[in-house]
Formats: sequence, structure tokens, C-alpha cells
Amino acid sequence: VNARLILPERVVPAGALTIEGDRIVAVNQPTPAGAVVIDLDGRYLAPGFVDIHVHGGDGADFMDLTPDAFATVARCHARHGTTSFTPTSTTGPTADSLAFLDLCRRCVTHPQGARNLGGHLYGPYFAKPARGCHPTDGDYLTPDPANWEPFLAYAGRGLTTLTLAAELEHVEPLIRACRSANVHVNVGHSYATFEQTEAAMRAGARHVDHLYCAMSDRARLRQSQAFPMRAGVLEATLANAGLTTEVIADGWHLADSILQFAYRIKGADRLCLVTDSSRALDMPAGRYRFGHEADGSWFVSDGTVGRAGGSLASSVVGMDHCVRTMRDATNADLATVIRLASLTPATRVGIGGDTGSLDVGKRADVVVLSRRLAVRRTIIGGVPLDA
Repeated sequence: VNARLILPERVVPAGALTIEGDRIVAVNQPTPAGAVVIDLDGRYLAPGFVDIHVHGGDGADFMDLTPDAFATVARCHARHGTTSFTPTSTTGPTADSLAFLDLCRRCVTHPQGARNLGGHLYGPYFAKPARGCHPTDGDYLTPDPANWEPFLAYAGRGLTTLTLAAELEHVEPLIRACRSANVHVNVGHSYATFEQTEAAMRAGARHVDHLYCAMSDRARLRQSQAFPMRAGVLEATLANAGLTTEVIADGWHLADSILQFAYRIKGADRLCLVTDSSRALDMPAGRYRFGHEADGSWFVSDGTVGRAGGSLASSVVGMDHCVRTMRDATNADLATVIRLASLTPATRVGIGGDTGSLDVGKRADVVVLSRRLAVRRTIIGGVPLDA
């Protein structure tokens, strides 16, 4: 009770939320007799955050390929208000990618940690020139049933999302195979043209990873063909209402003006906040591996962002930081900013009917925020994180 409820379209002052078991059973209704009452003293009560692009945290990376690593990352992000996420891989040997998907299928829940929604296969179908900070010696595959069928065998809890470069040969049959298996398809780490990106969309791709990062645009494509100038993944993403996208709002990857522009063009229903965070989240400044702890590529964190050579390498912040950055950078109201971190990504991965907003019948995945939007308590399935 006495909470500022953050609903998808407004903030309700002095509101109340009733939880029974793992579900929300009432919003702004009288407190049932015998209920345990928690007075939030005017703090915000928001839906738990849903992170659809996350690699690690607290010293662990999903590609360490152990249940302990999965549990460590889950606990770390729950401290930052994330209640559900899609573990995201990095480029590596095919055997490691399959081991990652197997762990995603087995490591569903973690005590005191965010809920695993299923794996995001990220790397085997990148364009190698657009790999960013991912290792150079991983398996970069040309789509073929012989290499995609073992991955799609994990469709469901093991594999929910697959990212690919739209310019790869035979990419459209891969997209159609994914959609037949109910696997969401993203375009990312791609130097495709506008036309190639739209062809991928027609085949079934519906989302584009980390807007402005590791993707083609007019300037990039002009390096290979001066005239006529061509548009790329960036322009196709902004132009097409059929594509959702995401931004890393860590204060380093994108300037405030770009965050505002992305929000203005894509709107609350087509723009997600993601962390894209690495194992360096909640760790001291230092040198870390991106990917497997034994042979992943090196990057350096100064405690605010990761760097590899002259480029940025993933983020080192939680979703709460992204929410605060987006709130300060744009003219979006608080209810909308929270929506970008909860209901919009939940809808993107097909769970918007079960979580992502404070609605009756949905999972009791909620986060208590201070007036400055610092996480005070995370509740997952009705259970407080610190219980």
C-alpha cells in the first residue's frame, strides 16, 4: 500500500497492489482481511524489468557454461530489478553454442535470481566483419540445414531467439525454419543493405539488436560503393513499423540525442531497453573476458563501460541504470520509460500476457524503486529477493 504504481500509461499515486501466491490478484482495491501489509511510504512500485539481451554479471558470463555461472548472473541482475531475461551467448565453437542452449533448457529458475526465459543464440550467424568485440576465432557459419538443425532442436526453453546477419547466403530459409519452430528472429551484427534487411523481415525477422551498434548505414555502405548511396540496417529499422529494436542506454554507447531520436521514431511499443551487460557488471575496474572465462576476447572495464581497443565492448550496467539514463535523456514520461524495460520487451519475446505490467492475473514480478529510481526491493513470483 501507499505506493506510486507505475502502470503502462500512467503513474497512480497512493496506490495498492495485492499479491496472492505468484500472481497479482488486485490493483487499487481494499486490502483483504488478514493480509500482510507492506507500506512503501510513497516509493514507486513497477513491473519487474525484462532484459532480452544480456551476457553476464558479477564476474560470470553465460558462456562459462556452468550452472553456477547462470545462477550468478541471475542473482546479479535481480539486484538491479530484472525479474526475467534471455541468456545471450557469444561467438564461439559450435560445441559451446550447443552446450549453452542445453544449459538454457536445464537452468530454468534460480533461487534469488531472475527467471530464465530461454536462450538467445548470438554469434554463429553474424557477419564476421560486423562481429564487434566478439572473438575472431569463433565459428561464423553460412546458414545450412546441417548446421542450423542441431540448434533448432533446442527450440522452446533452450532456444527462444536467434540473431543473424541479413546479408548471409541462404539466410531466408534459416529465418523460415526458425519461425516454424517458434523461435524469434533478430537481425544483428550485420552490414546488410536496406533491401536485404527488408527481405529478412518478409521472411520472418521482427527485431533488430542494439540500434546504431555493429550495423550498416549509408556511411558504412558507401565505403564499398560510393554511388548511388545505399541505406542499410539502421535506415531499414527506423523506416519499418514491422521491426522492433533496442537501445543500450548506459550513457556511453549512445548520446542523449540519439536515445531521444530512437524513442521519437520507434515509440513505446517498438523500442526496448537492454543492458547487453558483460561479466564486469558489479565488478571492480579491470581486465575481463567477453565470453568463456578461459578463451574469450579481452576487454577492459573502468567501472562505467567496457572497451576493447578503440571500441566499446558491451556494457557494465544493470537495467535500473538504463531506466534512469533513458528518463533523463528523453521526453518520455516515467510510465513509458518503465514500459520500455518491461512490457515492450516482454511482448517482444511472447510473454506480455503473463508479465511486464501490474495487471490482475499476471506474475507478481515487481520492483520497488526509490524516488530517484534506485532499486529498493525485487520481488519475483511473489517472493522478495532477500527473503
